Amino acid sequence: MNTFLHLMNGGAGNLAAYLAAHVLLCLLPAFFIAGAMAALIPRAGITRWLGRSAPYRVSYPAAAAAGSLLAVCSCTIVPLFAGIYKKGAGLGPAITFLFFAPAGNVLALAYTGSILGAEFAFARLLLCLLFGVGIGMLMAALFWRDDAGHDQQTDALFAGEASLGRAAAGVLVSLAAVLIAGTLKVSLLTATVGAVVLPLPWAEAWQATLSGWVPFDAARGEEGVSVQGSLLIALLLLIGLAAWKGLENIVEGANRWTWIAMGLTAATLLLAAVRLTPRAGGLEFALTGRALAVGLALWAVLHHARRLDGDAWRAWLWESWRFVKQIFALLVVGVFAVGVIRQLIQPEWIRSLAGSNTLLANAAAVAFGVFMYFPTLVEVPVARMFLDLGMHRGPLLAYLMADPELSLQSILMVAAVIGRRRTFAYVGLVAVFSTVAGLLYGAWVDGVNPAWIALGLAAFLGALAALLAWTPGRRAAPNRA
Repeated sequence: MNTFLHLMNGGAGNLAAYLAAHVLLCLLPAFFIAGAMAALIPRAGITRWLGRSAPYRVSYPAAAAAGSLLAVCSCTIVPLFAGIYKKGAGLGPAITFLFFAPAGNVLALAYTGSILGAEFAFARLLLCLLFGVGIGMLMAALFWRDDAGHDQQTDALFAGEASLGRAAAGVLVSLAAVLIAGTLKVSLLTATVGAVVLPLPWAEAWQATLSGWVPFDAARGEEGVSVQGSLLIALLLLIGLAAWKGLENIVEGANRWTWIAMGLTAATLLLAAVRLTPRAGGLEFALTGRALAVGLALWAVLHHARRLDGDAWRAWLWESWRFVKQIFALLVVGVFAVGVIRQLIQPEWIRSLAGSNTLLANAAAVAFGVFMYFPTLVEVPVARMFLDLGMHRGPLLAYLMADPELSLQSILMVAAVIGRRRTFAYVGLVAVFSTVAGLLYGAWVDGVNPAWIALGLAAFLGALAALLAWTPGRRAAPNRA
């Protein structure tokens, strides 16, 4: 019974910490962006660059380029992936976007370079790009019949749409600004503009209580719950209640719960952007540059949303709510399960397995990335810790390619978008490609002749090309060179 309670506490603690620290400034804007993509962007705007019939030389580089600009984690990217896929992106380019964005974005690469070295960052970029495109092309070839059916479905759903209006473009850009302002880690945003200590003497005692309820170990990726986090969880629950009453039937018109849900969402995003710290005798409220940036971006969203016609903004809110219902429950289940599994896995097991560049070591590093999920960018200092503890750089790269892509919660969320069969194929391909990436880079680190490494990479890519040429979907697809 004590073991069971320990595991349940680990799951609940992980869920509480995740909801407090990552859902608001990451996932909430992502859901609204996904809804705006589905409701406001004309299908032609997606299919021109990412559609099934777009030339390969256009669609896959465009998918990688779009992903490189988003410093988001595997959970946050799924709603955006769902948005472009629903709107008409081909399965292959959409998968490349899904794979490349968490691991290959500019911020992740810059941070990787600063912590682990420029050579490691370059290897991560090159292999993420090559293998992200390869995984996308394989998925498109393997599931070409499903992709063709999806293409016809989006034709039927969005055939009547024309160009992207100015108000819709403004909403999308402003929502992207909210996401960037809430997640970008630069001194301008993290700096304190001003601070005041509120006379709330219960804050320190409440923080001690939270730490007792949700103990955490940073080495295991656990974050705990702060006073600010507990307030945000309470507000998140209120948002869910208001949204259920105000957005479930939004196509029939807004009601007072609609405006309550929107107001609570904006207020919660602003609260998440400030800094609340318990002090002796009070609670310090620090206004940050992030709060000002988020506030300005939210004002821009409101400014442009007021210029949308009624049908457009109701469709936007409905699509956003639909994505929340489709994905969020699976996210909760996945995060809870990760918290439970994390209590069973000992980091020293991974370190003992991954001390050399072997197939088993790289496979273990990939599995570790699945079950020991860390928030976006946090995986880099964790990787530094494992490097210092003796993990080989090859398995380390395999871990850094798998961890942002294959968290248990993101796997469940992706399955809700594209189905279990295609998700299983995607997971298997990511695991294989990440393992190969680790083996290749590990061979480089071990001083293997670069010609042999290049030959190995060429052989792998050649086998991939042969598989694509052999796959019936590739032969049946139209010429898009």
